[in-house]
Amino acid sequence: MRTPFTWDDLQFFLAVARSGQLSTAARQLRTSHATVSRRIDRLEFSLKVKLFERNPRGYVLTPIGHRFVETAEKVEQEAERLQEEISGSATLQRGVVRLSAPEGFSNFFLAPRLQDLTTRYPNISLELITIQQIMSLSRKEADLAVVLDPPKAGPYHFEQLTDYHLRIFASVDYLAKHGTPQCPEDLLGHAFIGYIQDMIFAPGLDYLGDVHPRIKPGFQSSSIFSQLTATRNGLGLCVLPMFITNQYPELRPVLPQVVLHRQYWLVCHHDLLQVARVRSVMDFLRASAQAHEGDFAPPPQDVAELAT
Repeated sequence: MRTPFTWDDLQFFLAVARSGQLSTAARQLRTSHATVSRRIDRLEFSLKVKLFERNPRGYVLTPIGHRFVETAEKVEQEAERLQEEISGSATLQRGVVRLSAPEGFSNFFLAPRLQDLTTRYPNISLELITIQQIMSLSRKEADLAVVLDPPKAGPYHFEQLTDYHLRIFASVDYLAKHGTPQCPEDLLGHAFIGYIQDMIFAPGLDYLGDVHPRIKPGFQSSSIFSQLTATRNGLGLCVLPMFITNQYPELRPVLPQVVLHRQYWLVCHHDLLQVARVRSVMDFLRASAQAHEGDFAPPPQDVAELAT
């Protein structure tokens, strides 16, 4: 006689299937490593099938396990739909969502709006990872990602979140001491701040070649916050996103003809696209970016006013 399993067992199964790790699944479900292991063992015993291969790298779905994911996700979607219909509210959406996003977007745009997210979805716990280069959606180390360059292949859903513009900035004090460049060739006579070349993890961050091929930064940092701080303290010129610099009136754009255009993309694994809490965070990010599109990509007349 088979031991019956419950919907909770399927939740444990999906958490392990999506992460490949008992510890990650335990964190998401807010329980212990041992409990997750016990529930997976119980589900396999009940079904009389092996859903995972255990190895030192984690839990890997068997062929039967892969087929079972589709069935379990249908049950998950129906359970969430039923909850939403009964409650008529977003308050039942609960759990952990891990978001990977660039440092600039995270610290200068998203962090000030986290209270809005908490107010709207009080039962969703957000984990924000800004060390983007070490996160992998393919291994499901993150549920969602904001990236500068969308994936070229793989089982991903991706959509453009927003355009954003960058310009060359300097502090008022720096320009008073060293003068204002009047043409791109003038830039070669100024100190520059930029990323460490061999640590640029996304092509979209490789700015200086687009400004002038012969610029060699004197100060380099992998952190945009460090670059911003150095610019504010008069160390040199720096290419910075306008949604960041519009918060610092002591910074001035130079060379109005030089405006770089980039995009932020929102990416998640197809397996997670129908998970209600993930969809909710995606909806919040879309709405927030749309509401502030003028900060990300100011109209030309606003750009001209900044330079005066």
